[in-house]
Amino acid sequence: MTVQTTPGQPPAEEARAALVALRNEVAKAVVGQEETVTGLVVALLCRGHVLLEGVPGVAKTLLIRTVAAALSLDHKRTQFTPDLMPGDVTGSLVYDSRTAKFEFHEGPVFTNLFLADEINRTPPKTQAALLEAMEERQVTIEGEPRPLADPFVVAATQNPVEYEGTYPLPEAQLDRFLLKLVVSLPQRGEEIDMLNRHAAGFDPSDLEAAGVRPVAGAAELRAAREAVTGVRVAPEVLAYIVDICRATRASPSLQLGASPRGTTALLRTSRAWAWLSGRDYVTPDDVKALARVTLRHRVALRPEAELEGATADGLLDGVLAAVQVPR
Repeated sequence: MTVQTTPGQPPAEEARAALVALRNEVAKAVVGQEETVTGLVVALLCRGHVLLEGVPGVAKTLLIRTVAAALSLDHKRTQFTPDLMPGDVTGSLVYDSRTAKFEFHEGPVFTNLFLADEINRTPPKTQAALLEAMEERQVTIEGEPRPLADPFVVAATQNPVEYEGTYPLPEAQLDRFLLKLVVSLPQRGEEIDMLNRHAAGFDPSDLEAAGVRPVAGAAELRAAREAVTGVRVAPEVLAYIVDICRATRASPSLQLGASPRGTTALLRTSRAWAWLSGRDYVTPDDVKALARVTLRHRVALRPEAELEGATADGLLDGVLAAVQVPR
């Protein structure tokens, strides 16, 4: 497929090669986590946001820093705490006594890759401050909208095992995240490799010394996003996506199924994955590959199903097995 790019942008094939090379670049600092890196790339291609779930110490912050460095993107991190105020995220007007005027001081959300660390530790009022930024890509202060950078992606983390003193994200906010990625513990061999690097002097705070170099930038991302919009989706595959999401709404083990936003999200992520895989069309296997990470946070189990040990991923696997695959 030939994709027309605007002047000054690299060809789509070069953009794809650069984004595929991102895995190797991130691996210089982070051992494993290839699936998480791919998910972040998919989110950037779809202009979506990512919820990262994992226990402390699995390099979630290092992963975001490394991806930002390898893509020449500005990034900022905010530790979400119970006393964090909305203005601490979005910015606020500050009175300047020298000019006798209020001046806007940008918050950390004015960046390309914003890491909201432990987002469920801050009250709903501050969580809600991110909603406009995530959906409209702007923040409104005193009635004046202020646009955010492009690209702009929120990568929010939460701890899956510690709930004391937390404020669980409501379904409306969970639905704003394009993907929910589980950052798992490393395998034994990966953990040994990690220790070998630290024993050899690896410093997580010095990515340049680790050899991490930019492999792509905003221009490559723009070219890639243009190319993804040209990926074809057959009517049968569109119907397959709809049937999967409708099946979650009919599942007796779920009290909440995937919304229509989930349907469009699965379409977007499937197209991005197909393009990254080197194709200009979406297959049912692309849809299957992205269904769990795209829908797992958009469904809610019934209490009795949770007591029986059911999980969102397990139920989604059952839905994928039950829905007829187009030929």
